Amino acid sequence: MHPRLDHVGINVRDLQAQTDWYQRVFELLPVFEFTLEQVGMSAVVLEHARGWRLELLARNGSAPGLRAADPIDAVLTEGYGHFAVTVAELDPAYARLLAEGAAEIRAPGPSPEPGIRMAWVADPEGNLIELIEKDR
Repeated sequence: MHPRLDHVGINVRDLQAQTDWYQRVFELLPVFEFTLEQVGMSAVVLEHARGWRLELLARNGSAPGLRAADPIDAVLTEGYGHFAVTVAELDPAYARLLAEGAAEIRAPGPSPEPGIRMAWVADPEGNLIELIEKDR
């Protein structure tokens, strides 16, 4: 068996707004959309040119769950906590996300992993995203 991560699913309140945001800030393209009318659910799969994908899902009647203020608090709740992307240059990527409406969680700084810098933001609905810059 040779597993490879295919996608991360994020449950969202406003599917169109979140789709627009993720397409704009991460340069993702929609590759598949579907609805399950019997349960009032809609979804879109977005893909980056390098092959990683996000699946955004929205369902009528959904309610906000725990939205941890930062990655340390997120670990107090079991289950999904964040997703991470590697960027070539951390500081400009972080600044761009903030300019595009992401919330500042942790400014760029060293990671616990040697040779790695990281920063944290939250998307417009509060989902945590880690940005990683590795030594070149």
